[in-house]
Amino acid sequence: MPPETSAAPLVTAARKRHELTRSKAIQALRELDRTGAPVSFEGVARRAGVSRSWLYSQPDIRAEIERLRDAIGRSPSPPIPAAQRSSDASLHARLEAALERNRQLTEDNQRLRRQLAHALGEQRASTTRS
Repeated sequence: MPPETSAAPLVTAARKRHELTRSKAIQALRELDRTGAPVSFEGVARRAGVSRSWLYSQPDIRAEIERLRDAIGRSPSPPIPAAQRSSDASLHARLEAALERNRQLTEDNQRLRRQLAHALGEQRASTTRS
């Protein structure tokens, strides 16, 4: 057998093992983030059953761990799972809705003050006539 064909099953097995390891690491990362647990290289490695050095060698997984770790590290409150975090667009929409509601309440308040002043004026006029 030529050397390149005898290595093919080994290459295939190594590729499958690599993909399985990646999927376990990504799943562990998602699970930590979903539950709101602290995200760290140690935590992901322990949950996925991989080494920390392997995690550091995977650029995309490393970047995601660092992003989640930094996002949670900046927050003074307990970590919020990714699915529950508000996007900038969502926060902007909520702010706009709150400002509109505030404007409506201000207009209602002014209208009610005018009605109250008018009613008190009529009440005073009727008591002075009597």
